Amino acid sequence: MGLADGRPLEGVSAMVFVPCLLRSDGEAPRLGEPLLDEYLRFVAARCRPNTLLAQSFDLKVFFAVVGKPPLVVGTADVLRFIEEQRAPRQPKVVRLIDGESGLAASTIKRRLATLSGLFDYLVARGEVMRNPVPRSLSTRPGRSPLRGSPLVRAPRRLPRVLGPDEVDRLVAALRTHRDRAMVWLMLLGGLRRCEVLGLRNQDVHLGERRVFIADGKGGHQRIVPVGDLFFQALGAYFAEERCAADAVDLVFLVLKGPRRGRPLTADGLDEVLSGARTRAGLAHATCHELRHTCFTRLRESGMALEALQAQAGHVSIETTRVYLHLASDWLVDEYRKAMDILDSINGAAQ
Repeated sequence: MGLADGRPLEGVSAMVFVPCLLRSDGEAPRLGEPLLDEYLRFVAARCRPNTLLAQSFDLKVFFAVVGKPPLVVGTADVLRFIEEQRAPRQPKVVRLIDGESGLAASTIKRRLATLSGLFDYLVARGEVMRNPVPRSLSTRPGRSPLRGSPLVRAPRRLPRVLGPDEVDRLVAALRTHRDRAMVWLMLLGGLRRCEVLGLRNQDVHLGERRVFIADGKGGHQRIVPVGDLFFQALGAYFAEERCAADAVDLVFLVLKGPRRGRPLTADGLDEVLSGARTRAGLAHATCHELRHTCFTRLRESGMALEALQAQAGHVSIETTRVYLHLASDWLVDEYRKAMDILDSINGAAQ
């Protein structure tokens, strides 16, 4: 039996179940086990395609490691899986961001969440008595599992953003009006990559300077105001670059090559940014970092947190609160105001 990267797992007997991820157009992925395939069809009806594919791969990795069918998986298998995922992938190679040599804690937590979702489904169906994925570990007898230590502790790090000079260099390195329109849509509107690529012609409200997000994360819709720079680049793109594509109502299309006139893909957008980063001499500038940059600047300019939540399409305002920490200028101003009040109180007391 081998691991996800082909290495054998010590202390585990020969595999009983060998998952094989199969994909076909118009159908949910399959792993070759009836219960897992039924669960993936269930997920397909309630999640976005990228989420479905990620969960399919997470399950493939887990069952390739433990080598058991779902009904005989126990908590010990889950704990052994965590240990294997934290093991070094390559000798003497660590990530600079956290000094770890195994998989990132966020990746392991996502895989455990996928696994827990599977067993919650099996419990609801009556296939198993309990979920073998513990919510946490407690060292105190009788203590609630909900209040114990997490199985994997993932530090919460602030998202990276681009400075004004970096934004100028990135935009200057873009070669087409289409590329500038996409980047401004993320920098000025805070759209996600999938929302940019899914934007339709009828979703652009030129007179109102807004765009309609028909299929945001979690299937949520919203209307987003965007700055004039986006609409200027978009107008130039339609006037000079975009080819006629009657059968395609998406805004952003491939400009040249055999796929000319077809919808631009996520890989295509990533390639655009990668080339611009190289030409601009930037170490980082991903699609999500452009989105983070947008909301950080909006928060620094005084935009209310509730308005920022609506602009971002966050279900919970707790997700939006990270921009309170990123907007350092805003924090400094608030701190100085508070200190001025304290100084005046102390002065009056003396």
